[in-house]
Amino acid sequence: MPDISLTTLVLLALAAAAAGWIDAVVGGGGLLLLPALLMGVPQAPAAHILGTNKAVAIVGTTGAAVTYVRNTPVDVRTAVRIGLAALAGSMGGAFLAAGISSEVLRPVIMVVLLGVAAFVLLRPRFGTAAGGSSKPVTRARTVAAIVLVGGGIGFYDGLFGPGTGTFLVLGLTAVLQLGLVTASATAKIVNVCTNAGALAVFAFQGTVFWQLALILAVFNLAGAMAGARMALRKGSEFVRGVLLVVVFSLVAKLAFDQWA
Repeated sequence: MPDISLTTLVLLALAAAAAGWIDAVVGGGGLLLLPALLMGVPQAPAAHILGTNKAVAIVGTTGAAVTYVRNTPVDVRTAVRIGLAALAGSMGGAFLAAGISSEVLRPVIMVVLLGVAAFVLLRPRFGTAAGGSSKPVTRARTVAAIVLVGGGIGFYDGLFGPGTGTFLVLGLTAVLQLGLVTASATAKIVNVCTNAGALAVFAFQGTVFWQLALILAVFNLAGAMAGARMALRKGSEFVRGVLLVVVFSLVAKLAFDQWA
């Protein structure tokens, strides 16, 4: 357990709960929790921050995945296949993450977020249909989802992590032509796999603050369960609105942190 004050711990717990809610609705909860950990435990190496973030995130993601699967139709078989590719990708990325310093995380995250914002703005109806496309998913699209969405985003998740859930939702919506709620549900299953792969590597390397992670995971799980239920109740338009708010808020914050 790192040496942090009670006030810092309380603030980190609130950030974990909010991150769980965001992650369950649109993904990207790590974009809130990771900077909070970087600021709350500034003396810790980047690898320990990333590993602790994974240990927290896997609990909330699993809770959200279970909630979605119980309440909305999800192609679990396809999700698991994408998840296995993401698992392999995340483990590869995590092996490289130990050499990444905290200073490089912020600008990289900001660049990818700007790309997400531009994509969503240029596609105002992206993923807003309740059930996505009525066309059956072709084999080619399934393979593309496994390789590009699973393997590619999984590698990113192991290497950096923040925004993975958001990128999974966007990738699954685009490649498999899913509605945003169904894409969010599928993404949660995939994200459980990526978190598990990356966490296994971080645990093997001994770069996880387990006591801190356990405390924050309780709050992350509560936020994730609440977020999944709200997304199911309010539908794709709500998910898209939250997605845009999250992306622009975090771009503004990261830009301020980078240049202020």
